[in-house]
Amino acid sequence: MKAPDPLHHHLSDLGNDRTDTLYYHLSPARLYEISLRRGEGRLAADGPLVTRTDPHTGRSPKDRFVVQETATEDAVGWGKSNVPVSEETFDRLLEKMGQYAAGRDLFVRDCFAGADPRYRLPVRVVTELAWHSMFAYNMFRRPEAGDLDGFEPGFTVFDLPNFKAIGEPEMNSSTFIIVHLTRRLVIIGGTHYGGEIKKSIFSALNFLLPAEGVLPMHCSANVNPDDPADVAVFFGLSATGKTTLSADPERTLIGDDEHGWSDEGVFNFEGGCYAKAIRLSPEGEPEIYATTKEFGTIAENVVLDAERAMDFDDATITENTRLSYPLHFIPNASESGMAGHPRTILMLTADAFGVLPPVSKLTPAQAMYHFLSGYTAKVAGTERGVTEPQATFSACFGEPFMVRPPSVYAEMLGRKIREHDAQVFLVNTGWTGGPYGTGSRMKLAHTRAMVRAALAGKLNDVETVTDPVFGLHVPTRVPNVPDAVLNPRETWDDEAAYDEKARKLAQMFATNFERYAAEASDEIAAAGPTAETA
Repeated sequence: MKAPDPLHHHLSDLGNDRTDTLYYHLSPARLYEISLRRGEGRLAADGPLVTRTDPHTGRSPKDRFVVQETATEDAVGWGKSNVPVSEETFDRLLEKMGQYAAGRDLFVRDCFAGADPRYRLPVRVVTELAWHSMFAYNMFRRPEAGDLDGFEPGFTVFDLPNFKAIGEPEMNSSTFIIVHLTRRLVIIGGTHYGGEIKKSIFSALNFLLPAEGVLPMHCSANVNPDDPADVAVFFGLSATGKTTLSADPERTLIGDDEHGWSDEGVFNFEGGCYAKAIRLSPEGEPEIYATTKEFGTIAENVVLDAERAMDFDDATITENTRLSYPLHFIPNASESGMAGHPRTILMLTADAFGVLPPVSKLTPAQAMYHFLSGYTAKVAGTERGVTEPQATFSACFGEPFMVRPPSVYAEMLGRKIREHDAQVFLVNTGWTGGPYGTGSRMKLAHTRAMVRAALAGKLNDVETVTDPVFGLHVPTRVPNVPDAVLNPRETWDDEAAYDEKARKLAQMFATNFERYAAEASDEIAAAGPTAETA
């Protein structure tokens, strides 16, 4: 028998007027005021609320669980990302959270995930931190007039950062993020990191939407304002450039992180952006930098100097400093959050080995291979314990959030690429001239030039050479990019050292892809590095 939900009982009057402990849909100004009074953050000289979330300055993947129960267990891709936890543990934690919450101030935010009204998910976020309610206000789709009449949440997030799981045998620490798919409920405790709230709902969408024929994607997206058929999506994990490269003043930003691709086109899941702030500058990322002057922006773990100015070069707290702001703070953001089918797909990778070409064309089979592989580098601070880039493979460029088996999403993407004849490119935003520690990060100006050439169709029919290790089709010319940059081997002082690193990475690709050998077609399996090299 299912245990009662103490928190649901405690919040049974949601939708009525405020009680002594529940605050509904407070304005940004009021949430700022409460956050400052409680010491949850400080006010920067330019206006943003600056908070600290340490020791959790990134996601806690080892503390994320999915409840294993009869109704959904056969549909979940169980493994290191979707770790099962029993309903008994979930119910016990929920009861303890209800006891902890009783009599405390809680902040309630009703909102939506999904710009397309045909697929949007009503979301309720209940949290004990005022700035977390502000975070939800920034990151999710804001309700319009009448949207809250008779509001019924399709998923609820209970977020009690100061509550810790003590003595729970199935937990790895006192921190937990647990998703219950059948009861449409997420419980979070032991971490102040705001990203857990938005990513838990992204996980829910990754489970729900494929059943409706919608491909959920960990990507940014933009569109040519003069050509609505010119839509681009940018796949990539954190710190690969999704936000930076999609925030192009010449194109309309649809969104920077999470989207769905339906039979009608692409739509944003979110109403805000969650941008990396480390080494942010007005020259490199002017649109994002401008948001740091706006009232309503939240800055996570950004250091303030003596004059309360934000120092974006200071990584004392973490490399994973973040800005949360509403999408409309970007001047060229889409009002609807919707567009047509992608003409161009860019898969972004931050190659820490420094051996992948900065841009290469992919055949449909190669696109599927690299989507399933999801190679990149974990950048310092993105997850706890990561202090320097580490090579990793994350299926669908978002494995930590993909609740179903990766093959489900890969097959959907493959069908859509073929159906809409999308051009696919692999873009290395990582290292050149050597591996991390020896080489240097790819120049942003060069990467922007490559992306713009791809979006303009200038790379569709350009002459290419085939990379002898990875089989990628590398353009010999890209406007405004030095030719030597395009061939990674030529950027190394020691070509023999390059060959060794390339073979090492090729072997890593081959080893990782063994996970999908039974499901992938022969054509897809053959689209990776050659067997002789690997």
